Amino acid sequence: MRLFVAITPSVIALGELERVVAPLRASRPELRWASAESWHVTLAFLGEVNEKATPRLAIKLGNAAARHRALGLRTASGGAFPKASRARVLWTGLQGDMDALDAIAESVAAAARHAKVPPPDAGRIFRPHITLARCKEPVNVSDLVESLKSHAGSPWTADRIHLIRSYLGPRPHYESIGSWALKPSAGDGVGCQT
Repeated sequence: MRLFVAITPSVIALGELERVVAPLRASRPELRWASAESWHVTLAFLGEVNEKATPRLAIKLGNAAARHRALGLRTASGGAFPKASRARVLWTGLQGDMDALDAIAESVAAAARHAKVPPPDAGRIFRPHITLARCKEPVNVSDLVESLKSHAGSPWTADRIHLIRSYLGPRPHYESIGSWALKPSAGDGVGCQT
């Protein structure tokens, strides 16, 4: 089965982002737009994993989650991979406790390695984002990136990691097959630092 580990934005954050993306989606129907229900921040892509390895992976991911505190994030701005003028992916970025997010991503990748399901993209720089749209052929999305520049969503708390199964095909979709809580944040709440 095809798996990845991710965090998901709050319902409020998803609603705000949907209001920003809806007019962009209407202006560029040729792009393959991701649905709000599928928006997530990938911590580690695991690729094809033997189903027999998932119990071991679940234990390691639970241990990884237990070592980290919940953190404050917000969606912000936008960009494209590899670049706006020849994009294959349009995304919105994140602001907040990015050091803590990096540390969680590192722990998740280490947990996968210890479970003997190492991420195939090990060594790749972690670039946290939420994919909004994809293109089969490179396309210029500079206008969309410019439209996203001023976007700054409300802060939300990332308090869980999820093991997600990805189903490919004409209508790709995701299914959470495991979820583990991060430690409660220190203090009265999780702030979102920029």
